[in-house]
Amino acid sequence: MRRFAFVTLDVFAERRFGGNQLAVFPDARGLTDAEMQALANEFNLSETTFVLPPEDPANSARVRIFNRTSEMDFAGHPNVGTGYVLADRAVDGVLRFEERAGLVEVRLERDAAGRLLGATIGAPQPLRIGPEVPVELAAACAGIGPEGILTARHQPVMASDGGNPRLLLEVTEAAMAAAVPDLAAFHRALAAVPALGGRLSLYLYRQEGAGLRARMFSPLAGTWEDAATGSAATPLAGFLLHLSGAAEGAWEITQGVEMGRPSLLRASARRSAEGRIFARVGGGCVPVLRGEAEL
Repeated sequence: MRRFAFVTLDVFAERRFGGNQLAVFPDARGLTDAEMQALANEFNLSETTFVLPPEDPANSARVRIFNRTSEMDFAGHPNVGTGYVLADRAVDGVLRFEERAGLVEVRLERDAAGRLLGATIGAPQPLRIGPEVPVELAAACAGIGPEGILTARHQPVMASDGGNPRLLLEVTEAAMAAAVPDLAAFHRALAAVPALGGRLSLYLYRQEGAGLRARMFSPLAGTWEDAATGSAATPLAGFLLHLSGAAEGAWEITQGVEMGRPSLLRASARRSAEGRIFARVGGGCVPVLRGEAEL
């Protein structure tokens, strides 16, 4: 019998049982790809991470990220949470993770007394703006009427920066509250827009006071709704900077409220001298469980 230690924690959380849940296997040596996928499905969380030795010893680790159904190139809260778990490997407060999307830098956050609070990550690639999706089709996916999508600033549009592309929708307050993903509409959207490449996740957002309120739906990947989505917050921050034309910007994003798992994501973006836009996202982490998986 083989045993593999794991920990779980709540990410982008200010308290336990908030934020987005994550399972981390700090030493995944000996696990096969199929076993990693099976464990991720068994945990039934939006993502589970598996830590392996880095290919380049100058880096901290190689990190593989699995959702319930497949391996991911990059994701936000898994990097923040894995960085928190591997804090003892940091050099000058920084870890570097090798991932399918590229090298991810994780910067630890501590309070004045040195207590570890969480981490901030940089998206591994610059903002990429993808195809637009018709308003009526996007609204159907979110289970709202077309009038619930605001188009004064932009149409429903795909954006990414190293992870799964997200369909960004600016919505009204009423639409944000009423949204429920429609799985059949998701499949219709994939058939109608081949440029989506068979993948579709919705990131609904709206202005709320000085910050933003968001919800994320990814039912095709097994996540009906996500409590906190760092890999959606970074392309959103980058896209908002793109719209503004500014050199840099920062946003606090509240997510997960409708699920009873309130989350706070601190996102920022900057424009490089070459005009490319890079984004970061950070937040707190709270440990929850420790245990072993037997295989």
